Amino acid sequence: MNPMGKDHVPTLLDTLIAFDAETVAARAVGEATVHVANIPGEFKIGLAVSDDLKGGWTNRYASEFRLCFEMKPILKRGWLSAILWTSETPSIQTTRETVLTTIYRAAYIQQHGLARTLREMLAQESYALALAGCTQPALDSDDLAYTREIITPHLDAKDRPTVMTCLFGDVAAPALGYPPQGLSPRAGLALALHARCGSTFMLSLLLQEPRSCRVCNSILTNLWPIPIKSSGRNIMRHSIARFTSATS
Repeated sequence: MNPMGKDHVPTLLDTLIAFDAETVAARAVGEATVHVANIPGEFKIGLAVSDDLKGGWTNRYASEFRLCFEMKPILKRGWLSAILWTSETPSIQTTRETVLTTIYRAAYIQQHGLARTLREMLAQESYALALAGCTQPALDSDDLAYTREIITPHLDAKDRPTVMTCLFGDVAAPALGYPPQGLSPRAGLALALHARCGSTFMLSLLLQEPRSCRVCNSILTNLWPIPIKSSGRNIMRHSIARFTSATS
């Protein structure tokens, strides 16, 4: 434990120990293995706690962005970290979903490479969140329609101020000095998760750019049972990925 951690951190750790979070994580790894068996790569995964509540050097959104979209050094080391945040109440469900999302995100990147644009980031997170069975973040239908309208012009953006605010909402902007977009918390991620229901919007936005077709074909095939023509080559490489839980 970080010796500078405040009292809320050991309290959270006690809660994790009480419901045996490591066993929950290990079971989630076993569950995910069925879905990633044909994807190349071998990784270990461990639970970690990040203090975004009172940690002086932890910005939740900057940290989460690195974990989701700047994974090259992480994948190179062969270690995945399933991060539990001190601002959230720990639970069996949260632990399970965090581990599953971490694994499915890494598996997606192994197949398609690192996401560069907002469009590709939405596709990646749609895949990971949907396979993990997440129900949050979520927006009502009016907010989803509004978010679609705001985000669509920025789908090919690569700059951090734009993509981070579109993904995490205006709540992420002030501390980082980014301009707001008028979006609810985690609006872009909520829109990505909504794609698991087969929304027409996500289907159309992912198919807009031919250069993103390789990514789109796979995610659409996984999320919607409709035929999508390949862009030219088989994107699935058949080798074994072994995800093992680290308990020490």
